[in-house]
Amino acid sequence: MAEKFKIQGGETLKGEVSVGGAKNAVLKHLAATILVNGKTKIYNVPHLTDVDIMLNVLSDLGAKYTYDKEEKSVVVDASNITSITAKYELVSKMRASFIILGALMSRCKEAIVALPGGCAIGERRVDFHIKGLEALGAKIKIENGYVHAKASKLVGADIYLDIPSVGATENLMLAAVLAEGSTRIQNAAQEPEIIDLANFLNTIGADVSGAGTSEILINGVKAENLHSAEYTTIPDRIEAGTFMAAVVATRGKAIIKNVYPAHLTFFNDKLIKMGASIKLVEPTTIEVSCKGRLSSINFVTQPYFPTDLQAIAMTLLTTANGVGIITESLYENRFMQVPDLRRMGADIHQDRNHAIVKGVKNLTGATVAASDLRAGAALVIAGLMANGQTIVEKLHHIDRGYEEFEHKLTKLGAKICRYDDSTEAKIIQEIRGSI
Repeated sequence: MAEKFKIQGGETLKGEVSVGGAKNAVLKHLAATILVNGKTKIYNVPHLTDVDIMLNVLSDLGAKYTYDKEEKSVVVDASNITSITAKYELVSKMRASFIILGALMSRCKEAIVALPGGCAIGERRVDFHIKGLEALGAKIKIENGYVHAKASKLVGADIYLDIPSVGATENLMLAAVLAEGSTRIQNAAQEPEIIDLANFLNTIGADVSGAGTSEILINGVKAENLHSAEYTTIPDRIEAGTFMAAVVATRGKAIIKNVYPAHLTFFNDKLIKMGASIKLVEPTTIEVSCKGRLSSINFVTQPYFPTDLQAIAMTLLTTANGVGIITESLYENRFMQVPDLRRMGADIHQDRNHAIVKGVKNLTGATVAASDLRAGAALVIAGLMANGQTIVEKLHHIDRGYEEFEHKLTKLGAKICRYDDSTEAKIIQEIRGSI
């Protein structure tokens, strides 16, 4: 049975919530464990559908893992890699699993990886991944929906990315770890997750510098230089931003723990300009509040105002005072939440990669569906803001990136519950039986 959220809007969120490990970082750490001929332990691992998929990819390649849900840790033993093929059934479910290509090429010098899937938010080609691997010496052919890469050895090279692709930067970092000589990635992605991957790689014995700037240098090391290690993943800046937005949207006040404020600088500045208050309580704890109606401003997606927060920012603008413009600079289909926000009463005009949002007094509850992970979270926030009841369908998208989402929101005072059609039918039957 397909699960849904039932949300009764109008509740002010208040209290305390803790952010989990960064999904977009831990998935790359898991892929990088393939480089180590031994065990690697990762802490702060959220229990998410996407994490399960990546662990299944590793298992299918011959790695063994144990996941401690209480400790939020994973131990991966990649001593015995028995396959170089990442199958379509797994890779098609999550684009991030394509990162296994670089790791397999580094370790095995050969990889057969299905072309990726994931959220339908626009064209996300793998050209930059392939051109970069070819520059390192790989011979690549694409057939039957798979990328087949092979090299007698990988040799460091200077690689310029036409756009600062996060996925390509990460794949090439992994591939270059065991290449001969040095690799320089220019116009590299600069997101915090890139820095975290570099820190993870250095912890296991790699030699990576420059992460967080536009130029990353990887000095190749010998396989025997890599070793078992323990590493703690950074907090999830997107989850943190989501809870911040939910509190602000409902004019609430909450403490949010396990946050790296430096990873949210641009988003914090935007929320403050809109009328929110953000205070640093401790180095990794912030207090977020909002008393009155927000004011509209403009948003442009970029590394420190990530595209993953764009849909959530749009939801805030729907009831803000004035007109705000959102410019999506990365993906052409990342306004998929617009039709459902309009169903809830939002006034949004879309012009190519621009969304012009005129604030209305209130949103009203409606039945909507998550089209992708972040659009789904945005619709949940819209439901919390709206008058009346909202039903959010297709929760499998949301479950990819938010651990215990409804439970954390409930702790903040939200009226939200998860149910499926069979649960609803049972409740109706019980009500009728009591009459």
